[in-house]
Amino acid sequence: MHEGLTHVLALRHGQTAWNTEQRLQGQLDIPLDATGRWQADRLGLALADSNIECIYSSDLSRTVDTASPTAQRLGLPIELDATLRERGFGVFEGSTYAEIEHRWPREARLWRSREPAFGPEGGETLQGFQARAVAAATRLARAHVGQTIALFTHGGVLDALYRAAAGLEVSAPRAWVLGNASINRLLWTGERWTRVGWNDSAHLEGGPDTTSAGAGAGAQPSR
Repeated sequence: MHEGLTHVLALRHGQTAWNTEQRLQGQLDIPLDATGRWQADRLGLALADSNIECIYSSDLSRTVDTASPTAQRLGLPIELDATLRERGFGVFEGSTYAEIEHRWPREARLWRSREPAFGPEGGETLQGFQARAVAAATRLARAHVGQTIALFTHGGVLDALYRAAAGLEVSAPRAWVLGNASINRLLWTGERWTRVGWNDSAHLEGGPDTTSAGAGAGAQPSR
């Protein structure tokens, strides 16, 4: 491995019941469902020979529980980092997408149009969240130059990293997938993020229905 690079595996948590209900989780601590736990186990198997040297996770249980099988197989501790949390959605959290459209139509329009300066009451703005997510991943990558690290996190954080690597504006429509328990490979070069591979879900084939609502292209990057 080139000593000036950090190899980063960015991993979304497994499926939750609220994913399938299209209910906005944000920073609420929602557990994995049965499919999500199966996905976490399969992810652990897939990463068993990945040369990961350090595991970081959002402090929410759906990410910690997704990271646990990998950590157990590799014999590594899970370092909790709240800056890897999903975007805070304030009053939107706990509502379905349809309920958000009904209760807050003006705010929902700003959210869905990816207005950078918009944040629901009590939540983060999109541009503030993007800055927070990329800064968190960059800080961790800089601390592990020459190593491979795993970041267990959320759909919004993965979306932010994809945009940082692709040089895309925060307001650009999304056309990439943020699959539950998929493997996303990035490099930190010391100056910028680059994308190596995205949404590798081969390890999830042949099992439960792993398609969570909202995970595909065009859906809100908020889980």
